[in-house]
Amino acid sequence: MSRYLAVDLGAESGRLIAGSFDGTRIELEEVHRFANRPVRTPDGWHWDLLGVFREVLSGLRMAAGRYGSLIAGIGVDAWGVDYALLDREGRLLGNPYTYRDSRTDGVPDLAARMVSPAEQYGRTGIAQLQINTIYQLMAAARDHDSALAAANTLLMIADLMHYWLTGLRACERTSASTTGALAVEGAWAHDLLARLGLPTGMFVSPVGACSRLGPLLPDLAREVGLSGVPVIVPATHDTACAVAAIPALPGAQDGCVFISCGTWSLIGMELTQPVLSEAARLAGFSNERSAAGTFTLHTNIMGLWFL
Repeated sequence: MSRYLAVDLGAESGRLIAGSFDGTRIELEEVHRFANRPVRTPDGWHWDLLGVFREVLSGLRMAAGRYGSLIAGIGVDAWGVDYALLDREGRLLGNPYTYRDSRTDGVPDLAARMVSPAEQYGRTGIAQLQINTIYQLMAAARDHDSALAAANTLLMIADLMHYWLTGLRACERTSASTTGALAVEGAWAHDLLARLGLPTGMFVSPVGACSRLGPLLPDLAREVGLSGVPVIVPATHDTACAVAAIPALPGAQDGCVFISCGTWSLIGMELTQPVLSEAARLAGFSNERSAAGTFTLHTNIMGLWFL
C-alpha cells in the first residue's frame, strides 16, 4: 500500500509520520521525532531552521529505508506567522526570528496609528496579535534590517522546507492567512502593506492546499534515497491540518465547535464565510483559511507551552 510522508513541525518539536489509506481507514506510523529549539543571539531569538531541515532529511532517509518504492508523496506543515526571507538567488537571508522574540513589543499600536485596527480586521479577518507577520516585518523595517531591504521572496516556514526540498517557491494559503497581510478574498492586501510602510514585491501569489509542487531535487533525492517522489503542498498551517481532521460530516462544519490543543490551544468553528464584526474583533477572534478553502473562526486559549 502506498505511503505518504507528513512532516509536522511544531514550535517545540517536529515529527515525520507515514500514512496510508485503504479507502476506509487511515493508518499512521511515527518514523522520526526531534526537538525544535530556538537559539538566542545578541539580536534576539531565532529558529535553527538548518538544524530542522537536517532532521527532516534524516526522517526522509529513515522512511526510505522502511518503505522504499511505496512512498508516493511528501508534504510539510508548520506553525504560522514566522517567515524566512530569500534573496534573488534563493539564498536564505539570516536565521528567521521566532514569534516569541520581543522585537514586536508595541508594534501593533504603531500599526494602529497608520491603519485602524477595525480596517485591518475588515480587510484580513485576523486579530491584531503582536506575533503577526506584518508586525514582525514592521519591526524589521523600524530596525533597518538589511535582510528586508535585500529580500526578493518571503516564504512561511513550511514553504521554506518545500523550497529546500524542490527548489520551487510557493506560498500556501492557510499559512499565508496567518500573516495579517492576506485579504479575506484570498489575495495579498498590497495596499494595506504599503500603508504600513512595508515592501510588497516579495510576496508570492498564494496556492491552495493539495497543489502538486514538484519532485525532490536530484542530489537531495539521491542523498535520502527517494528518487522521483513528489512534494504535494498540504495545508501548511498546522491548525488548518488539525481542523481538516475533525470528524464532522460534510457540510456540517457550521455546527461543529473544535478545540485544537498544543503549544497554542485554539477554540473555534469552521465556517463558509468569515465573521468580520467589531464584536468578533474585540473578542480576539481570527478568520484563518482552512484546507477546504473555508474559514476557521477561532481564538487562543491557554496552551501547553508553560509545561
